[in-house]
Amino acid sequence: MDLDPFDHESHMQRAIELAHEAAERGDGPYGSVLVKDDEIVMEERNATNSQGDIALHPELTLARRAANERDDADELVMYTSTEPCPMCAGGIDIAGLRAVAYSVSGRRAAELKGGSARLPSTQVFEAGGGTQVLPDVLKQEGEKVHEEYR
Repeated sequence: MDLDPFDHESHMQRAIELAHEAAERGDGPYGSVLVKDDEIVMEERNATNSQGDIALHPELTLARRAANERDDADELVMYTSTEPCPMCAGGIDIAGLRAVAYSVSGRRAAELKGGSARLPSTQVFEAGGGTQVLPDVLKQEGEKVHEEYR
């Protein structure tokens, strides 16, 4: 699948808006959208605090929904405000999503919050072999979300 014609910045902007919404309600600053044929088909915000479930990262929630509700997961691209954690990357790989674009790396997000980084998603995706990665889309805007909601 050729991702060049996709409007990467517009889709990432929506993911970052969702991250702001999540943070404003007391969840971690993370948001994600799923795109098919350059159109958003699903979106989610982090809900780990508001729903009391540590697995309610938007990336994993969308991977689950794609696997359960659609038969075209291999045609979907996820745009997410921050690089997926290992748990989410595993779910994305199992769901069979075509590609993941993220704004800020997990390592950089951890630096901004004063924590330590986890295993990079690229290592999970390389082991799975099927998910393309597009890093650093609107990187500065993604970093600002983490700076605002430390």
